[in-house]
This record gives sequence, structure tokens and C-alpha cells, in this order.
Amino acid sequence: MKSDLIVITGGPCAGKSSALCAIQRHFEKLGYTVLVVCETATELIGGGVAPWTCGSNVDYQIGQMRLQMEKERVFERAARTMSADKILIVCDRGALDNRAYMTEAEFQKVLWELDVNEVTLRDHYDAVFHLVTAARGAEAFYTTANNTARTETPEQARALDDRIIAAWTGHPHFRVIDNSTDFEGKIQRLIAEISVYLGEPEPFEIERRFLIRYPDVEWLTKHPACRRVDIVQTYVQPDHEERFRLRQRGYNGSYVYFLTRKKSVSPIKRIELENRLTREEYQAYLSGEGRKTQLAKSRYCLTYKDQYFEIDVYPFWTDQAIMEIELRSEDQPVILPEGIDVIREITGDRSLNNSALAEEYGVTL
Repeated sequence: MKSDLIVITGGPCAGKSSALCAIQRHFEKLGYTVLVVCETATELIGGGVAPWTCGSNVDYQIGQMRLQMEKERVFERAARTMSADKILIVCDRGALDNRAYMTEAEFQKVLWELDVNEVTLRDHYDAVFHLVTAARGAEAFYTTANNTARTETPEQARALDDRIIAAWTGHPHFRVIDNSTDFEGKIQRLIAEISVYLGEPEPFEIERRFLIRYPDVEWLTKHPACRRVDIVQTYVQPDHEERFRLRQRGYNGSYVYFLTRKKSVSPIKRIELENRLTREEYQAYLSGEGRKTQLAKSRYCLTYKDQYFEIDVYPFWTDQAIMEIELRSEDQPVILPEGIDVIREITGDRSLNNSALAEEYGVTL
């Protein structure tokens, strides 16, 4: 039985505990079996294992991440034995949250000790949802009284919130839920975002796309809330089946793989069905029958004002690029990032879809 593995993360006092209860209630009503992986840091610190009790912060982080990963494997193995039609595994924080509590040198040492890489550690989750700390936009409700593992001042909470967002930026499905409404509205927006990801009631993808001047790649690379990923997309047209897309996504030799089928509903709205593939399955599709066109690009994932932009830079363009953002509704407002020069909106312009670009500029396999 296939299950979806998602992360609910956020800054201190963001409402995760209430959110987890609401998620369980809502999706159980929709027929899901909801499994919750409890927050590992709270378990360890409550039991006396903490960065300040271990030999070093690295020693603690290795232990916490190892336990987090093993707990997730246990839940995934258990889910495969269940007879439920729909299973949702919800992690109260994920393994990459730890990066916000380490220096870059410490993080690299932990990855080496655990024999993992950042791409697979981040992207093995199907979706990640970040709740912004109450210390940003809802300061009157910020408290440390309801969690003994929470010690941050409001200023520290805001800084930590930024670091957690930066740690998860680069994930293919990352959403930030701010404090622009009251808390009930915040939870409703979270439920709506998870529903969109799960395709409840239908698997719609709603996005807006913009043709932009070639961006300042050096600025993007140095931006703390921006991550580069390299993507190879292959469009396959079998003889007797609907066209589909293969995607290799990652960086520096570490990749994850997907198969995607899409169907347009309106210029801004599409039905999208996506499945994760093993490397062997991906290679089998690549060597299978059908005409194939392949397109390579570098994607800069940028979190800006709690929005998640994807900026695609192509090897055949030196003066322009494409920026897109996924939305939860067709009328959701978009605040364009400073420093990005928009030429025009191209939502619905099929001549600039990636499949069309692959036909014009890509490689035929």
C-alpha cells in the first residue's frame, strides 16, 4: 500500500500541536488512515538527551537524526502492511529541521557520519508545510510555557524560523503558512494546502508563470532562502499511450526521480498525477518505447515573503528565464520578488511550456 509522507514544521510556537490534531481529524473524515511520527527533539530533550548534555552538538544531532530516520522507516514499513485505501504519514518535524540548529561545517559532518546526502534527506518526503512562528505577525500569542523544550526569545524565534525555511527551501513541494489570518484561519489554510497536494477532491495544480530577465545567479546563490537544483525532464510519447514526463531532480550527483502525467483544465489549472520512481525504474522508462525529447535546466527555489518561487535558467537562453509559483486558488495574490525583472506573464502560453521548449531546444533521444 502506497502512503504519503509529509512534514509539518515551523518556527517556535507556530501551532504545530494544534495543527496535527486538526490534520488527523480532517483527513480521517476523508477516509485516510493518519499516522503521526512524534517530534524527536521533544522526546530526546524531555528524556535528558540534549545538545547541552551530550559531548557536543554534533553528537546530539547525529543521534537525533538517526532516530528520526529510523522512526520514519518503522512507520513506512508498518503502512505497507495495512489494508487501508489511503494512508497519510505526518512527521512532526523532519530530519532536515536539524540543519537550522547547526553550523554548515557541523551539518556536513553529520551527513558524513550518517552516510546520507542533503538531496535525498530533503526530497524523500513527499511534501513539507512550514507554519510561521507566532513571533512573526502574532506576537501577542508567542509563549514558551506550553513546551519545556522551547527556550527561544521572540527575536531568536524569528531567526530560527528563517533558518528552518532556508533548510527546507529546494524541496519540490514546500509551502509556508503565515500569520495573515487568525489561528483558525491559519489551520484552515494548512488543511487546504495539504488537500491540494493530496488531490482532495481532485489532484489540481494551479500555477502562474512569468518570463523574466536573466536573473542575477550570484545573488540567488548567496541568498539564504534560495537553493539550486538541476533538473532533466524527458517527455515520452509512447505509441499507444498518453504522453508523460520523466524528471531527474537533484544536485551534485544526488538525484530523485519522478513520473508525471498532466491534463489541462483551464489556462491556469491542471490535473497532475505524480509518482516517485527508483533509479532503476527511471532508467527502464528512459530505455522504453516511444519518442523522447529531453530538456535540462537549473532551478533556483526561492522563498520570498512566505511564497515559494521556482526560477528556471536554461542553457540556451542568456537574456531571459522563466519563474513560476504554485497557488492554492486561482485568485490567490502574488507578491513578485524584489530584484526580479518581469518581462510579461506567460500563464497559459503553451509556446513557452517546458514540453514546447524541449521540442524547440531539447535533445531527441
